[in-house]
Amino acid sequence: MKMIEFLKQPWPWYIAGPLIGLTVPTLLLLGNKSFGISSSLRHICAACIPANIPFFQYNWKKEIWNLVFVSGILLGGIIAVNLLPNTGPVQVNPKLTEELARYGITNFSNLVPQDVISWPALFSARGFIMMVGGGFLVGFGTRYAGGCTSGHAIMGLSNLQWPSLVATICFMAGGFAMANLILPFILSL
Repeated sequence: MKMIEFLKQPWPWYIAGPLIGLTVPTLLLLGNKSFGISSSLRHICAACIPANIPFFQYNWKKEIWNLVFVSGILLGGIIAVNLLPNTGPVQVNPKLTEELARYGITNFSNLVPQDVISWPALFSARGFIMMVGGGFLVGFGTRYAGGCTSGHAIMGLSNLQWPSLVATICFMAGGFAMANLILPFILSL
């Protein structure tokens, strides 16, 4: 029973971080594969969209392992939510709760602020900017950078790739700017 309780708790960084980091050498040792999540979206589009778009014209079947990997992540999330729910109250840092309350965000459900991320919020200016605009920027940035944070920050840095260092620095700088300069403006809408 103690093991189930351990699995239900949020894992500290010093356990979860190394486990995520160990996926890189595991993938390299087992099949000489690179870790990354955003490429799976390209594989799905190449498999499902029979268009004559050059970007999607390649042998996506060689990368089927990536789709299996991402499916495992999805399945793991479904199992965790349904079989290992944490029924305790969501713990949010009191300073964050206080700051968000200044913007009228007080309703949290599973760490998601329902005042911003929900179907009704989608039809407000702030919700639309956050969900649709943010989603577009993440997709555009991932394509422009040639990969996502997991591919660059975990895989690329572990392989000492210069472009991944530049991309990771840009990801971090953009994240800090967004959280401290742009997000307060959007939340005040």
